Amino acid sequence: VGLDDLVLELAPDVLHLHNLMNPTVLEWAASRPNALLTVQDHRFFCPTRGKWTLGGEVSRRPMTREICASCFEDQAYFRGVHALTERRLRAARRLPLTVLSRYMREELVAAGAPPWRVHVVPPFVHRLDPGPAPSGPPCVLFVGRLVEAKGVRDAVAAWRRSGVPFPLVLAGTGPLRAELTAQAGRGEGPELEVPGWVERDRLPGLYRRARALLLPSRWQEPFGIVGLEALSFGVPVVAWESGGVEEWHPGPDLAPWGDVEGLARALADAVNRRVTLPARFERHETIGRLLAIYARRSTSS
Repeated sequence: VGLDDLVLELAPDVLHLHNLMNPTVLEWAASRPNALLTVQDHRFFCPTRGKWTLGGEVSRRPMTREICASCFEDQAYFRGVHALTERRLRAARRLPLTVLSRYMREELVAAGAPPWRVHVVPPFVHRLDPGPAPSGPPCVLFVGRLVEAKGVRDAVAAWRRSGVPFPLVLAGTGPLRAELTAQAGRGEGPELEVPGWVERDRLPGLYRRARALLLPSRWQEPFGIVGLEALSFGVPVVAWESGGVEEWHPGPDLAPWGDVEGLARALADAVNRRVTLPARFERHETIGRLLAIYARRSTSS
């Protein structure tokens, strides 16, 4: 990937690589004095599973070939993806890094990134137009990929056990969509709704319907931005203690990771409560932190 001519033409003060995965470009950037890298997910310190093992447990140990091999059934694939992850990490160790949460910082430092290079810059909420009205009757809401790692099956189980008299709306798509759609409309009581992918301009209508958002992530969440969006609409977030979630979660609707019964109890308690977005996640706070890092990396400083 030839970028030298472009950089020479533009002469940027700062080169900001945002969650870039191409190791060749990462190695190129690591040799430049004004580059920095934002890391938003696990692909620099965990080969693909997001600190969630093949056996269904949280991985709390730093990446090594021996530890990570047990999470893969195809060892040839593992060797390739592990080598790619290690190559990304070697380059990232040479760059200043910004991450979304203290959780991400701790994981990168445990993987060998110098602590003084890793800066926590939490995201802010891109304000959604609140819209004129809810898009339907009250509901419990799940927003995200319909995959096992996001705990969508656990969300359904907790909702059913909670006794909450509102439908569960699963806004998103993914490999579990067909399975979940087949469950919709079965049995008595509130129904399961699976609208599929929801465009961003339609999300406010769903948030305005929601009495609670379910966020039972099985992988370790780098942050969980959908939770901030819900809080900005006054919607309580019922979540597992996963990765960076507890750093922004106002409580008390957090359940221990993997505890479906605890999630159900928290959901039953949350639906009649409203909440407020913590002020530290406003836009000016995030931009201020980022500009301070830019100033230290700028070629003009």
